[in-house]
Amino acid sequence: MSAASLSELDAALPGLARKIRVLPALAWPDGVEEDFLQHWRNGKAQMPRVELQPRDHSADIQALEAFIGCCDRGHPAGNYLAMTAQSYATAGRMLGAIGTPDFTHFSAALYRRPDFVYPRQELNMLDAARFFLDTTDALLGGARIPSTESDITAEDFAAWMQPELDGFFGPGQINVILDPTLASKAIAGATRVRLRASALFSELDKQQLLQHEAFVHVATAQNGALQPNLKSMSLGAPRTTQTQEGIATLAELFTGSMDINRLRRLALRVLAVQQALDGADFIQVFEGFLAGGQSPEESFRSSQRIFRGADLRGGSAFTKDAAYLTGLLGVHTLLRVAIRDNRPELVGHLFAGRLSLGDTVRLAPLFESGWLQGPVHVPAWASDLRRLAANLAFSAFISRVKLDVLDLEKFLAFADEHEADASGQAAP
Repeated sequence: MSAASLSELDAALPGLARKIRVLPALAWPDGVEEDFLQHWRNGKAQMPRVELQPRDHSADIQALEAFIGCCDRGHPAGNYLAMTAQSYATAGRMLGAIGTPDFTHFSAALYRRPDFVYPRQELNMLDAARFFLDTTDALLGGARIPSTESDITAEDFAAWMQPELDGFFGPGQINVILDPTLASKAIAGATRVRLRASALFSELDKQQLLQHEAFVHVATAQNGALQPNLKSMSLGAPRTTQTQEGIATLAELFTGSMDINRLRRLALRVLAVQQALDGADFIQVFEGFLAGGQSPEESFRSSQRIFRGADLRGGSAFTKDAAYLTGLLGVHTLLRVAIRDNRPELVGHLFAGRLSLGDTVRLAPLFESGWLQGPVHVPAWASDLRRLAANLAFSAFISRVKLDVLDLEKFLAFADEHEADASGQAAP
């Protein structure tokens, strides 16, 4: 594929994908939350009154398929462009199937299902979610962890975040805006971070959202836009969602920004997606979030995330919330393998644009030749390979310790035996 044709295809793709905007197409109208919670508090819970219409993207899909036909799949960049275009076409088909069983089929193709089993590992994200919830249940039940106060308004939160963005990206490069329509507390694009105008934030939210939304999602989009030859790497294509959310969630863990409630929210959403797929309706999923410890307001919004575009009566779901743990597992494993195999450059590839895990390897020859450039904006936790390698090496080894054969009493007995050996005395 010639440089000219690559350049032309790269320039054309954003325009072809522009109209396929997943989250705006699935947004619920104002007032639905208030109406639902009022009926629920009166003991007369009713299904939310939402009627999203399918979006006709047939012309966009046709144009994307023609674009794919022009790509040289044998060239790393041509293959990247084709795969990216294909994921937008799949998203277009998903939006055309809103409210039907096919919506879930296309959603699972983009984001996977929680019950997808990784054959060589013999596990799925339901296993991970249940492990996290079981592990944290006792901690929360014992009331030894203080509750988190959310008392920072969106306006005050934005006033705190803006200088942080200016310091990392440069003054005036990225803006914080308030958006009353968001289902999430925050969402990041290439040049702005949007906050839900009605949300209240906690001190814990500060670093969590800064690391997740700004230093990963915004940073990778910015780095992609700075590429000299493949600016499509700035696109938030659906095929990159798992990896993007995986990097962002790992960033929370590695920077100590994730608290126990955040981890439980991610795990609860995975289980709730599966419950919806298995036939639970909106009210049943809502009640599941309540039982998991969420407030009525957060339980509604968590349920809303899962039923966006899906049949509220159950058997269907928007499976994107399964991507967080799936991506976390994938990114963490890739980084471990990269360090093990002396491929530290793959860490930089992850941040050089909005890429999938496979892209980091398939595009490696283009990075090596200099045709693609490394990232400009990299968060501190990923920029020092010495610290990152130590963290990954330790986590790789510590996973070999079998906790299922230990309880605290046995552990203390082992420790006492070691002390007795060291002192030359018998353990009591």
